[in-house]
Amino acid sequence: MANDISVRRLDLGYFVRPAAETGGPQPRVEPLLAYLVCHERGLVLFDTGIGAADPETEAHYRPRRRAVPDALTAAGVALADVSLVVNCHLHFDHCGGNPLLAGAPILVQDVELATARGGDYTFEELLDFPGASYEQLGGEAEIWPGVHIIPTPGHTDGHQSLVVRQSDGTVILAGQAHDFASEFSSDHLARRAALDGVSRRSPRTTPGWTGSSTSTPTACFSPTTARSGSRRTADGLVSRLRRL
Repeated sequence: MANDISVRRLDLGYFVRPAAETGGPQPRVEPLLAYLVCHERGLVLFDTGIGAADPETEAHYRPRRRAVPDALTAAGVALADVSLVVNCHLHFDHCGGNPLLAGAPILVQDVELATARGGDYTFEELLDFPGASYEQLGGEAEIWPGVHIIPTPGHTDGHQSLVVRQSDGTVILAGQAHDFASEFSSDHLARRAALDGVSRRSPRTTPGWTGSSTSTPTACFSPTTARSGSRRTADGLVSRLRRL
């Protein structure tokens, strides 16, 4: 295990989820986050924020963006210093900064990339942009000593999370595997109960990754219909007119 791995959270802004999607009477401001994993072999950037969308989507979610280069500069690094990009999935609120990192390998589950390329999933200009370089995975992978990618399907079939084993414990960057830390805690307790023979194993828990861990979910959108005349795909509104 590498002993000098660090994880730093990057603030990439926020968006406003309308009340119709929060399950309550009020809209909710939700953060847009990325994570910088500093390893002796280089830097891994986990998620890259929300990309530019069509006017309808912009008006619906009112995002306020902090540019990826600015967030990296505040962390003392530059775009050119990033060695690898890992997106938890390829919806536009998680891969929006990928085109800024053209040439850097993007590690993605093969099913996720195939689904994204199938259409009606994300904004295409964020997917196969000039210089896009994908390394497809078919399951778990240790990309560097102490840094693992694990499939965590649920929100999408190809969703993945990043596990960082540090000398003082394990950090799980869960992406949108859970919307809130409380949901992760609930599933973690359910797994412990299952191992103790108290209840069935939670279907959302990935076998083999237990023990001391933390989870910090990134912001996400729900796949619900926002209003008539438009359809919700790729965690955002996609106008029917835009598809013509």
